[in-house]
Amino acid sequence: MAGRLLKVSSLATAVFASSGFYLYSRQLDLNDLSVVRFGRAAATTAVISYDYLTAFKHVEHGTDEYWAIKSKVHRRSAERLRDLCCANRGTFIKVGQHLGALDYLLPEEYTSTLKVLHSRAPQSSMEEIQQVIREDLGKELQLSELFVSFEEKPQGAASLAQVHKAVLHDGRTVAVKVQHPKVQRQSSKDIMVIERAVHWLFPDFAFMWLVEEAKKNMPLELDFLNEGLNAVKVSNMLADFPFLKVPMIHWDLSTKRILTMEFAEGGQVNDRDYMKKHHINVNEISENLGKIYSEMIFVHGFVHCDPHPGNVLVRKCPQSKKTEIVLLDHGLYQVLQPDFRLDYCRLWQALINSDMSGMERYSRRLGAGDLYPLFACVLTARSWKAVNAGISSVPVTHSEDVEIRTNAAQYLPQISELLNRVPRQMLLLLKTNDLLRGIETTLQTRASSSSFINMSRCCIRAMAHKRSKARSGRRRLQITLAESLSLWKLSAYELL
Repeated sequence: MAGRLLKVSSLATAVFASSGFYLYSRQLDLNDLSVVRFGRAAATTAVISYDYLTAFKHVEHGTDEYWAIKSKVHRRSAERLRDLCCANRGTFIKVGQHLGALDYLLPEEYTSTLKVLHSRAPQSSMEEIQQVIREDLGKELQLSELFVSFEEKPQGAASLAQVHKAVLHDGRTVAVKVQHPKVQRQSSKDIMVIERAVHWLFPDFAFMWLVEEAKKNMPLELDFLNEGLNAVKVSNMLADFPFLKVPMIHWDLSTKRILTMEFAEGGQVNDRDYMKKHHINVNEISENLGKIYSEMIFVHGFVHCDPHPGNVLVRKCPQSKKTEIVLLDHGLYQVLQPDFRLDYCRLWQALINSDMSGMERYSRRLGAGDLYPLFACVLTARSWKAVNAGISSVPVTHSEDVEIRTNAAQYLPQISELLNRVPRQMLLLLKTNDLLRGIETTLQTRASSSSFINMSRCCIRAMAHKRSKARSGRRRLQITLAESLSLWKLSAYELL
């Protein structure tokens, strides 16, 4: 392994040296070249691997000194990965953000370090932004022909795009999301770099699912027309929720690389100070966010999979003065197959109701096999003791969180195997669960009874789908009555 890593580093160094004069004479941006990006990734991987290979040579496994050194190596490695993502940008930042969201699946040193990538995304220059707008909306057009004003400083920058505030000629304020000009060209090559590096350096590396998911989802996330269609679909799908705001799309000013939408102001969903200042009820926000996601996951099987705080805003509606949740960034959705969705419903019902045999049965049906206890812990982010006692009746404690994080580090090979066993649909759901739990933790509303009631209500409604397939009127009536009785019991429990 060490010899292979040194070969990679030497190869990268030789390529850089032999290419130096050529790059200087052509005045090219080094970061645009795949060989440079690959070399940087290979060198970082080599350094990280060498650190892990040599750090524990003279330390006895399992001692306090061993765990202290391991934590330091984790931290150093995470910082090197973070710096690599910031240097290579684009797809690397996207993958790094995904890793940073895997709380309870990766060591805390990694997740806490990589979380900063949400605020470390690169910014394109105003000249680059204008270039994309001219290429997509008309080569001869000036910004002044499209907008009365267009703020040069972006409202926010992400791994794939940045958003500018602008005003249309009819006076409406819009948000203009513009893709970074080089991302489209670099993304497929970056995925190849990540995939080849993992295969070559770590042939037994069990997190290949991450590469596979990035390869599948990146083209969808880079198509902003697809994002606009997702926004319209979810807005119509959840039209019965008056507290949900999905910004309207301006199709005449949107392309695959530009998405123009209604501008919506608000504070991030994890900003408790903003909520306090604007008299927004934290518990109401947490409960409504749970309703939105329970409806998406259990009832419709069409799930917004990137609910990090920058994509979920809260505000008082300018017209009604009622509290609203504004859902942004609709590029990444997971479509759940009906059989998978119903098994997932039944699994959560079993977990909520402390039905251990049901939990095992539906965990196995979802691919966990004999790792079903670990699957239940990963899915709920609760200890096995809490799962056995009933996650809806046992409050989350700090000691339990510490236990879970410690176990996550110790059982990483088993977790890795589990993630390779379960259906691909499950992976983005796990990421979504972790992001939502992070929000609840910040709001101090985690594992509230209202969240379990809302989940149960949606599960009951979803499982009543058998009504439409029932051949006899009597069977349809039985299903309807059973559904009504279950929902009535939940409502009665809620009032107690």
